[in-house]
Amino acid sequence: MKKLFLTCSTASFAVALACMPATASAQGVEDDPGEETSPRVDDDNVIIVTANRIEEDIQDVAGVVQVLSADELRESGIQELRQLQVAVPGLSIANQEGNVEIFIRGVGSANNTELGDPGAAPHLNGVYIPRPRGLGLMFYDLERVEVNKGPQGTLFGRNALAGTLNIITARPELGAVEGYAQAEYGNRDSYAAEGAISVPLGSTFAARLAGTYTNRDYGYNNVGLQPELDPAGLEENYGGRLSLLWEPSSDLELLIVGDYGKETGTGYPGSDIFEAVTTTGLRADDLDLRDVVYRAVQGDMENELWGVQGLLRYRFDTFSIELDASHRSVDFEQTNASAFGIDYPGRDLTTDDYDNFSGQYWLTKSESQVLEVRALAAPDQRFRWTVGGFYFNEDQQVGFLSLADKGYCCYSGTEFTFPDVNGESFAFYADATFDVSDRLRIFGGVRYTEEEKSRVGIGGNLALTLGGEDFACCFATRFGTEGFEPNFLDRPTFTVPDADDRQGIAQFLIDSIRTPGARDTLIAQIGAIADGTNTNGTCFERDDIDNGFVTCPDGFDGGFSFANLTIPSAQQGSSEFDFLDWRAGLEFDFSPDVMAYAKVATGHKSGGFNDSFDINVVPELFAPESLIVYEAGIRSEFGMGGRRAVANLSGFYYDYDDQVFQDLTVINVDPTTGDPNGYSLVNRNVGKSRLYGLEGQAIIPFEGNYTLTLNALILDTEIEQGVVADVRSQNFDAGGVTSLIDLSGNRLPLASEFSLAAKLSQYFDMFGGTFDWQALLSYRSDFFLTQFNENEVVFVDVEQNVVDTQTALEAGFPDRQPGFVTLNLGAGWTTPDGRFRVEGYAANFLDEQASQKAIVGSGLNVRFLNDARRYGIRLITRF
Repeated sequence: MKKLFLTCSTASFAVALACMPATASAQGVEDDPGEETSPRVDDDNVIIVTANRIEEDIQDVAGVVQVLSADELRESGIQELRQLQVAVPGLSIANQEGNVEIFIRGVGSANNTELGDPGAAPHLNGVYIPRPRGLGLMFYDLERVEVNKGPQGTLFGRNALAGTLNIITARPELGAVEGYAQAEYGNRDSYAAEGAISVPLGSTFAARLAGTYTNRDYGYNNVGLQPELDPAGLEENYGGRLSLLWEPSSDLELLIVGDYGKETGTGYPGSDIFEAVTTTGLRADDLDLRDVVYRAVQGDMENELWGVQGLLRYRFDTFSIELDASHRSVDFEQTNASAFGIDYPGRDLTTDDYDNFSGQYWLTKSESQVLEVRALAAPDQRFRWTVGGFYFNEDQQVGFLSLADKGYCCYSGTEFTFPDVNGESFAFYADATFDVSDRLRIFGGVRYTEEEKSRVGIGGNLALTLGGEDFACCFATRFGTEGFEPNFLDRPTFTVPDADDRQGIAQFLIDSIRTPGARDTLIAQIGAIADGTNTNGTCFERDDIDNGFVTCPDGFDGGFSFANLTIPSAQQGSSEFDFLDWRAGLEFDFSPDVMAYAKVATGHKSGGFNDSFDINVVPELFAPESLIVYEAGIRSEFGMGGRRAVANLSGFYYDYDDQVFQDLTVINVDPTTGDPNGYSLVNRNVGKSRLYGLEGQAIIPFEGNYTLTLNALILDTEIEQGVVADVRSQNFDAGGVTSLIDLSGNRLPLASEFSLAAKLSQYFDMFGGTFDWQALLSYRSDFFLTQFNENEVVFVDVEQNVVDTQTALEAGFPDRQPGFVTLNLGAGWTTPDGRFRVEGYAANFLDEQASQKAIVGSGLNVRFLNDARRYGIRLITRF
């Protein structure tokens, strides 16, 4: 039986809540026939969620879970995953080079390396997704989206430190042909289509076929003098999904879902504001961050995804058994659009060097399997229990290459390529709820997890230091010009040559190239070293590598006066960890309509290991992060004018321990001077934070078929411990040394102190059909984009003596995003038979520009933004 989001008209989810009948009692509570109570909602119309890994009324969940139906998402202009944060206070979603980063209440992870893990666990139909890259492509033909806030380590396991995000797709319907088709057109020449059909294949078998196509952009502009380059953010995506449902009896169910998708376009956009800020003294909110100066390299992205998952469930008299299995594949490649900052007042675009192909190349391949088996007691028993086992395995192959074209001194690139990366996890868990009385329930659970990680490959700098006449330094190198392609996994070998094998080193460097750029000089400069014909390479002069003071020397057989080559080092690491998660709490029904709860729960995010360096300098491992929450709340519903109203309030306190911060660490020292000359970012468990807050939810119906839905969050966060190198302060006059910064007292990144999502909706009869409209207003107070919180930037020398101090703005690193409002509007009219609908939408109607993430480093401050204003019209037919 279909139990979710039944409506008394063709209106939206908020309308559905308002028009639900109210008759049944709360789960596990018997009504006292002598007690007068306000009416409850009928069991066939409750909002079903799976926040506790079982289907239950959202009002019976001891915690904060927010649910949005497919209709509500569409009508509110939420067309992709990143826009979900408009409707969910405390949720932040950003996309960095295709990596989806999810934060809930300021907790998450921005580590996007092959060793990184999300801090908020993404799921598809309840099955864990290890690589959320491409997760947004699943955002079609949905039943609902659930956001479960707070650590969920016991029931959801690894990496549910901040909570979970579960995308639930529509299921086939037995015994009926049904479906829909929709098409839309919007501003910026965007267009899309989506549809699905469910077909019975006998009385016990049904299939559902769904598909989607989208062509849009993210509102960025190329303001440079190479108009032929398309800006980042252009997308052309398509996908399909086949779902098969077999229910031969009320006891047996088999659901199999297979999907395929492909994302293409010019890659995910970012805006480097460093030069604009240091030149003008303006903050990011005073600049147009979507006006980017592109040059040379055309951004290009292709992400191919597919997966198969199955759920087998059999119900016995007193318990049931469920088996979940999944295989997912990700094949991602991206060439970053080459850009050198944004436009700003006073910038002379004609003086910029457009013949520079510095760029970045990415490769991620992932094959993962998830297997989970669980047994759970029937829901009508006094003692309701769940026991289960979980297995996860992922094999990755990754590549990253960053090139500095026209490297006028000593540097050409960085490569990290790993043909073999493996992660494996086992877990066993048990959870139970016991009815102490008709009103009081206690619950608790425990989960034990073991995990292993390993990788083999190479990582480090690719560098050429080529001397000229009188040993002058240095000749420039062109690397990555037109037509260049990296080799990545097709390298002939990953065995790093010995330090005295000059031929091998030169060839290893050349082997990073699959296809040389048309005007690259690297092979021509060092090819003679690789083939043994000249240990000093081949020196030649050309206008585009002329730095004005270095000329080819005499007396070196046509080679350089010196040729020092640097290649990546061998990287090999592994880690093993185990941890225990648990939860305990109680629920008490003041009445069938009012429940109070209190609980304690934990969560962990996976640990890992750092790059292979001296363990006396860099810690080999970093441990899992851990978080414990103390939470209490009240959930209530009541009749209001014959319609259903809801009011919930929760308070929470987080103790966040073993927090990982990235730290810039010296890994090489000049043996002659003792000065640092090599650095690497490493992960350290040096942080500790605390968070507390209040979260409220309300659904209030009014006369005239109005409904007001409110979700609000008050949040206070503070880093209590954490000393790291300040990457903003690298002083290259002193070998690249940085100062140390104490983060204590700072707020967690992406954590607004107040967030609100308020939706007002209405429906009424018009022209024989139904007209509905909705306005979704979202407000976020200010937040910081990094853990530095705009603290002063202190520059030091090798002995850590202060040589200069600048404000964050002066140094080019403002990272405070001011508070902002986002307004989404939607309206639609549905024919009397419900078969046809026309609707209009406007997302980010006020065209607010807001930064959702930042990457900062020496001379770098890259912002990733929300979507610009989007509006359009959509036609829908249902059958």
